[in-house]
Amino acid sequence: MLSSTPAIAYRGRFAPSPTGPLHFGSLVAALGSCLDARCRGGEWLLRIEDVDEPRCPRPVAEDILRTLAACGFAWDGEVLWQSRRKQRYRELLDHLQSIGRVYPCACTRREMADSQMAADGAHIYPGTCREGLPPGRAARAWRLRVDDVNVGFDDALQGRVEQRIARDAGDFVLLRADGYFAYQLAVVADDADQGITHVVRGADLIDSTARQIFLQRCLGVPTLAYAHLPVVVNAAGEKLSKQTLAPPINAVAPAPSLCAALRFLGQSPPPELARAAVAEVWDWALAQWSLARVPHRRAASADFFG
Repeated sequence: MLSSTPAIAYRGRFAPSPTGPLHFGSLVAALGSCLDARCRGGEWLLRIEDVDEPRCPRPVAEDILRTLAACGFAWDGEVLWQSRRKQRYRELLDHLQSIGRVYPCACTRREMADSQMAADGAHIYPGTCREGLPPGRAARAWRLRVDDVNVGFDDALQGRVEQRIARDAGDFVLLRADGYFAYQLAVVADDADQGITHVVRGADLIDSTARQIFLQRCLGVPTLAYAHLPVVVNAAGEKLSKQTLAPPINAVAPAPSLCAALRFLGQSPPPELARAAVAEVWDWALAQWSLARVPHRRAASADFFG
């Protein structure tokens, strides 16, 4: 159903969810992923993760694209939009259903409110509908049937990460009750179809990685190489986002923000570079980038937003 046969040794990607303008935390993830790809002779693709369409207005996505371009980012090939790939996700869900890997679930959020919480804040499904829908109940969502196995990977920054997937994550949703496909299915499908080999992203997504690896195995595609960058948090320790009122990147004069992002990632741009042209910032960054210098922490505050 899926194939992953990239023509090059390294193909990375940046995949923002367009729920708000590009902010400093997203800039850090974009810059880290792009520099690592380019400095290793690889391709760098851009994907708009708008699978959750009600939360992802098209004008916001287009504004992110304009801001990335103003910041000097150049991506390979066309932008992939998840909202245009529903049929592909349906094909994969049907395949998983045909091999007995997914099952219908009738449970509501209220019914799972007392369930144990996973590391990423989601409720661990207690398995109520695993052996069949309760009498008189209709399917609301479709879940992947996980095995009681240990899923581990060696993260280039965070080291060895392991998760007992049945205990720590549980059977997770692939098709939501509102009819939209879930992030986990979309990202695995997109990475495989695009031939992604390396994923460099924020550590806020590290707890999803074991689930994605398990789903990769179910679909018969290779496991990717992962590096999870430290996440930018505000003074209150909250991840920068639209909800935490993260200010947008200044697309008119982005050099200071690019230099601040480089500093956050453990690189040491000279102070005068913040006053240089964007092309000069990129020339310096491409010549000096080292993933080994990125801090091996999962979150850090930054009081510089350019």
